[in-house]
Amino acid sequence: MTTLPPNAPPPDRPAIQAEQLRRLRGMVEQLAVSNPFYAPRLRDAGIGPDLPDLAAFLQAMSYTTKAQIVADQRDYPPYGRNLTFPLTQYTRLSETSATTGTPLSWLDTAESWQVMLDSWKRVYAASGVRAGDRIFFAFSFGPFLGFWTAFEAALQLGCLCVPGGGMSSEARLGAVHHHAIQVLCCTPTYAIRLGQAAAAGGTDDHRSVRAIIVAGEPGGSIPALRETIECLWPGARVHDHHGMTEVGPVSYTCPQRQDVLHVIESTFLPEVLGTDEAADGETVCEGELVLTTLRRTASPLLRYRTGDLVRMRTDGPCVCGTFDAALEGGILGRVDDMVQVRGVNVYPSAVDQVVRRHAEVVEYRVQIDTTDGMAEMSIQVEAEAADPAVVCQQVADDMRRTFHLRVPVRAADPGSLPRFDMKARRWHRRG
Repeated sequence: MTTLPPNAPPPDRPAIQAEQLRRLRGMVEQLAVSNPFYAPRLRDAGIGPDLPDLAAFLQAMSYTTKAQIVADQRDYPPYGRNLTFPLTQYTRLSETSATTGTPLSWLDTAESWQVMLDSWKRVYAASGVRAGDRIFFAFSFGPFLGFWTAFEAALQLGCLCVPGGGMSSEARLGAVHHHAIQVLCCTPTYAIRLGQAAAAGGTDDHRSVRAIIVAGEPGGSIPALRETIECLWPGARVHDHHGMTEVGPVSYTCPQRQDVLHVIESTFLPEVLGTDEAADGETVCEGELVLTTLRRTASPLLRYRTGDLVRMRTDGPCVCGTFDAALEGGILGRVDDMVQVRGVNVYPSAVDQVVRRHAEVVEYRVQIDTTDGMAEMSIQVEAEAADPAVVCQQVADDMRRTFHLRVPVRAADPGSLPRFDMKARRWHRRG
């Protein structure tokens, strides 16, 4: 990873793009020789190491989709052809969570793995994490890439890393207190669940935590959800982050604006498949985030359609000083998560923002019914209130003001809705 001298100004847009072009040329040269998946595609597109500029690459290179990777791994099991080096050089295996379909296996060499650890160090730096901090990882370690890269990057930083796998929420809170944990890593949903468990137990033993780094689902960039977490964890600041197994850690929360994620442009070439619009006299791109990995050469992705919906600004500099692309509002939703209800596009993150404005709501579930051909939405909420029906009406009124839709909201019995340690699955579809 390129490092800057102490107190050096951050790279401006021309410097960022020059470095991206340099890395892209080097990767193209390698892939054209030894990557069976991309070599023919690069050849057909007429792309070689003499690439004149980034625009030429974006114009000539076709998109890569998850469906193509799934088909490649199916046709060439078990790992597909997107391997730049002999299999004996690969040392790490990860798998996607398969929340949107067939799980993918992903292999990394030691060098490509280190690239992702370097990216996680950017996340930690933006979150104020430093050597000697005590970090608690409140999840069970499985084949998902994010857990391992976060843990190992913290080890390299010189942090005291405390794993929290296979523990109840009460045991995890006990560990947070016993080790005087300063940084918590988990999903937004689980940060709320742990905070609620602490409140139910009448303890403030978790007040040593000053930073909560969340990922795995939209939440850390949603104001109402972020405020809910920070209320449950007094003295802690929420820092969002997003990434995926296919590309690794992608973004970090702006140190000055919690509703903005910056793309790590030293590692990625980002673009947006969608529309450009003028905002405050400046151009903003809104649509699906597309990424080209610039340093993870062992299992690369060129112009990969991530499925994440974003609003990206690249004019910089941000108030924090960086020129890295800014995703305003974080991840707005998923292309495949959007539901059209009576002509209105509704995304889970937008519903989350509405529901979380009501502090009495402990948990909720959304039902989408398309049995009659048209999508209808209803919501169940668990509410800690003397009269849950009042809370349900307040949520329904808020949904109507926000989406101009009448959405039935019903009370659920206490403890009847599922709780989540990992990615929450609150949306259920029928029909």
